[in-house]
Amino acid sequence: MKILSKEQIYQADKITSQRQNINTNELMERAGTQIFNWLHVRLKGAQVPIHIFCGIGNNGGDGLVVARHLLTHGYNVQTYIVNYSDKRSKDFLINYDRIKNVTKTWPKLLDAQSTFPEISKDDIILDAVFGVGLNREVCNWVCTLFKHFKASNAFTVSVDIPSGLYIDKVPEKHEVVVMADYTLSFQTPKLVFFLPQTAKYTTHWELIDIGLDADYLYTVEVEANLIGKFEILPMYKPRNKFDHKGIYGHAFLIGGSYGKIGAITLATKAALHAGAGLVTAFVPKCGYIPLQTALPEAMVMTDSNETCITHIPEEISGNAIGIGPGMGKDKNTLTAFEEFLSKNNHPLVIDADALNLLSENNKLFKYIPENSVVTPHAKELERLLGKWKDDFDKLEKAKTFSKKHKIIIVIKGANTITVYADKLYINSTGNPGMATAGAGDVLCGVICGLMAQGYDPLISCVFGTYLHGKSGDLAVQTTGYQSLTASHIIDFLGDAYLDLFATPESNVETETEESN
Repeated sequence: MKILSKEQIYQADKITSQRQNINTNELMERAGTQIFNWLHVRLKGAQVPIHIFCGIGNNGGDGLVVARHLLTHGYNVQTYIVNYSDKRSKDFLINYDRIKNVTKTWPKLLDAQSTFPEISKDDIILDAVFGVGLNREVCNWVCTLFKHFKASNAFTVSVDIPSGLYIDKVPEKHEVVVMADYTLSFQTPKLVFFLPQTAKYTTHWELIDIGLDADYLYTVEVEANLIGKFEILPMYKPRNKFDHKGIYGHAFLIGGSYGKIGAITLATKAALHAGAGLVTAFVPKCGYIPLQTALPEAMVMTDSNETCITHIPEEISGNAIGIGPGMGKDKNTLTAFEEFLSKNNHPLVIDADALNLLSENNKLFKYIPENSVVTPHAKELERLLGKWKDDFDKLEKAKTFSKKHKIIIVIKGANTITVYADKLYINSTGNPGMATAGAGDVLCGVICGLMAQGYDPLISCVFGTYLHGKSGDLAVQTTGYQSLTASHIIDFLGDAYLDLFATPESNVETETEESN
């Protein structure tokens, strides 16, 4: 699903008006009506007090359309105009006049001298103060109004985007943004719904189809895409009846050290469950018996050293190589890692300790082949990129780093983001239970297992993070968040594959348009 920039949203509105021969006010009527429909289906005429706060721009105009429809359907509505400027948009004024035709109680004007209305925790707030066009600082009295919303504990629904939240940068102060329980986003989600510093401003989001031009939406090139089941399905490679294990490639996993053999075991097992035809693990001697016992399906090669890796074979027969889980940072391991990188020309999946060795020895990046994959969590990413100002700065630094080294960066987190050059692929699966030891090792193995099967490295990352997260989502239904382990994620990889082709009748949970 495409995530449009502010400029592309404006362009979509403009092209829709031109091609559908409608004016901007008719588009506003369509948007407001769809918000009303969403509310009407859920409220079913209930007389809960609804407080609608409208700005004086187009987002406020949307709010006035909603208010008018709610009033004509008999709801208990009070509308307020948040008068933060002397300027009004044309379409706001048109809808301000229209609402006066359906009620004797005109919208109340709020300004810096106003006493804010009483709002009960059992009421509903519809926030239509600011939209995606916000380009100014939110003035102090409006910030105080937003604090009043929060203090009420009323259920808060934001129109398109929580007021005060910019579409393309992080707000400087927490209190300048409305805390929405739900955001009804027009046509496409916003990037800020998925970033750690800004996702907190809406607990849930849902898309509202306002009929923007389908051809424009289909053809426009965007920086960011949200990846769900329907984006993943075309990536999937079906298997043929007479295929054999050799067709599905050989994944070679390098890692482990004394006390950390579990990490490489998880990565190896995940590569097998992801579908690699053959998997070999290269470990120190202490890992031989544990791996052969835990994974009879895997092949095992060992270093001459008992406790850590000191020499990596030059001749590796694998189609894909993953390195780092549990590997440790012993000085002999660093030497072996450098020697290996200097002679290797296969794209790699670089994780965990291999990533840390890279960040501590930047000269090694000259050896990293194009289209290799790095899979850092937040702290590992900081070691690679240096400190960032905010989440948008982090993404810019990641894009620059990706282009400089011609690699793919998988930024692990609640919404794992795959960065490749100027493109962002935001994963929609996963849950808080996956914040557990070994989950990253599993992801490394899944990506390596897909690359071994011949999936393009970028596709392997996007597909792999989706499968990994979906496995966690399916597993957590039986374990709960606290008891989910990395092994559970592996155990449910098969279910994640099956879910790709599940129908609603199969009772398998399917993708929704809500954010986790």
